[in-house]
Amino acid sequence: MNAYVPILVLGGIALAFAIFSVAVASIAGPSRYNRAKLDAYECGIDPTPQPVGGGRFPVKYYLTAMLFIIFDIEIVFLYPWAVHFDALGVFGLAAMALFMFNVFVAYAYEWKRGGLTWD
Repeated sequence: MNAYVPILVLGGIALAFAIFSVAVASIAGPSRYNRAKLDAYECGIDPTPQPVGGGRFPVKYYLTAMLFIIFDIEIVFLYPWAVHFDALGVFGLAAMALFMFNVFVAYAYEWKRGGLTWD
């Protein structure tokens, strides 16, 4: 348990700093609200009107999210494999070749669906 005390202390300091920052900002910060500040901000573009219950997202949003997940999973598995490449031998190489084949199938699907084209 003694090994975790510094981590818990650091987490407590971070939590106290976050709570302190939010509290001080709400007390000391200006509270001049206007229509522009209360509007949704979409990268400088006027927000498009949405139905009350929410709207449908375009497929491009999901393709971009899927591409991010593919990159994320690929890095999570490639980095440890690269670090211990020598110790894994031929089995590690074959397993990574199979994994990379699966990743390339996902990339091919993204490419076919138009997820890699920029508008």
